[in-house]
This record gives sequence, C-alpha cells and structure tokens, in this order.
Amino acid sequence: MRRVGDRRRPARAVPVIVPDFGAAAGESAATWLGHATVLLEIEGRRVLTDPVLRERCSPSRWIGPRRLHRPPVMASGLPQIDAVVISHDHYDHLERATVVRLARTQDCTFIVPMGVAAHLRKWGIDGARIVELDWGASAVVAGLSFTSCEVRHFSGRGLRRDGTQWAGWSMAGARKRVFFGGDSGGTTAFAAAGDAHGPFDLTVLPIGAYSALWPDIHMTPEEAVAACVDLNPGGRTTTLLPVHWATFDLAPHTWSEPIVRLLEAVRGRAGAPGVRTDAVVPPPGRRVDLESWAGGGEPWWSQDGIAD
Repeated sequence: MRRVGDRRRPARAVPVIVPDFGAAAGESAATWLGHATVLLEIEGRRVLTDPVLRERCSPSRWIGPRRLHRPPVMASGLPQIDAVVISHDHYDHLERATVVRLARTQDCTFIVPMGVAAHLRKWGIDGARIVELDWGASAVVAGLSFTSCEVRHFSGRGLRRDGTQWAGWSMAGARKRVFFGGDSGGTTAFAAAGDAHGPFDLTVLPIGAYSALWPDIHMTPEEAVAACVDLNPGGRTTTLLPVHWATFDLAPHTWSEPIVRLLEAVRGRAGAPGVRTDAVVPPPGRRVDLESWAGGGEPWWSQDGIAD
C-alpha cells in the first residue's frame, strides 16, 4: 500500500455520465453504473446486477470504502426494471438501502443464490418476489432464463462467513445471451458454464481488487481474459465488459491498473478467437448499444495522458 501511495485514487475526477436509458429497453445494451452494478438490456427487458449506488460499500454510513466517483444515478432515477440479479452478499455487491428502495419503487423480481433470500426477507421484501437458485438451477423471469453458475469466491456479512452461496449468472433470451461473473478467482468452472450455457454475446467479468495475497477469490485482468475465452467455446468471439474496478479502493494496486492490464491482455490475443480486441470500457453512466457499437472510445481512465 505504501508503494502505490496516492495513485490508488484518480488524480482528477472520474468522468461520470448522467445516463439516458430511453423510453424502452433495447435488444442488447449495457450501462455500467460503477463497480459490479450494470443495467443490462436483453431483448426488451432490463436486468440490474449487484445494485450498489450509495457512498460506501459498508454496513456503516460513516466508515468503510468510499466511492472514487459519484454514482451516475440513484435508485429513484432508474427506469422500469424487470429483474435484479445478486451474485453474493458482500457489502460491495448487496447494499441494503438500494435493494429496499428498489423493492418499494419497482415491480421487479430479485434473483439470488442460495441463502441470500433470507437477507431480503429480513429487510421486508416479500418472498414471492424472490427467486433463489442453487448452482445449475434455472428459472424464467420476464421471459428470460436465469441460471446460477458456479464461481470461486466466498460470502458473508458482519462476523458471519460463508453461510450463503455465491454465483455467476447466465441470462438468456431467444436471441441474446449474457454472462455476469459477479466475483471470482480463476476456476475451471467458467469452462463448464461455457459448455453448458454459452457462448455469450456479452460477457461481464470482474477485473479489479486482486492481490497475490488472495489469488483464489479475485481474478487478475489476465485471468479474466482467460475466463472469457473459457465461457465462449467453439471459437465464438464475445464482447467483454470489465467491471469491479475504478469505483472502490479494495486492493493494493493503482486505481487504473486493472484496465491497462486488461487491454494489454486483450490486444495480445489479436487474431485469436474468444474476445473482441476492443473491449467495452465506457465511463460510468454511458449506455452502450451493443447492436450498433463499433468499438473504440476515449481512454477516460488515462488522466493527463498517463494512467495513474
């Protein structure tokens, strides 16, 4: 931590876009709202992943990791959501205030791994609105098929640990498929998920908060690229949306190192199947229509021409 010093925070404000979601959900689009929170549009439905939109990812309003950038939108500013998908119950992926607000203001279904439904019911959310799935199990919600997939991580809130499950999610319509990785270390389970449910048009994977001290629970950017290839068998090329970086300072690497390393790893695969060499890296809040997206974009993480 002393080695990277203040480079763990951006030198200038991260550019944040006030999102324009449009009147209706698109065929295939994504809006990254920071960390692992993504508003996905799949065949006219909207799916929100791991909604964390408050200042801190902590049980306290006064202590704990603070955001490196403001949230592009609060829960009250979201459009109609069909489903909310939770990967696990860590505070940076399951935020009580945002989830409760969504339950009060949205007519949505909450899709969670085993054991996580107890948190939601304790917070006053009707059990009829919760779908709880074990690894390998599926359910159809709003016309989309959601399948819980094994990943390698852990769980817990407060002093309790590993009493609930963690999962990645396959989300499939008639024409489009999306994989959301939540949190995971490198694992052969990605190849199994790819064989069973892939390939995917969009693959959303975590790339940050890694360290040699905890290699089993958070992937490096290079491992994320390998996981992306495993999830998309048969030489199918997918679009990669990297998440779980640039929002909270959770590891002793510089704030923008994950994306720099990821893009180097992706470019190193130029000409090989598996991952588009122009991964989708929008600033927080910018909606990307994957049907018309042609790649490119400004390297907004590079401040004063140098990635901090």
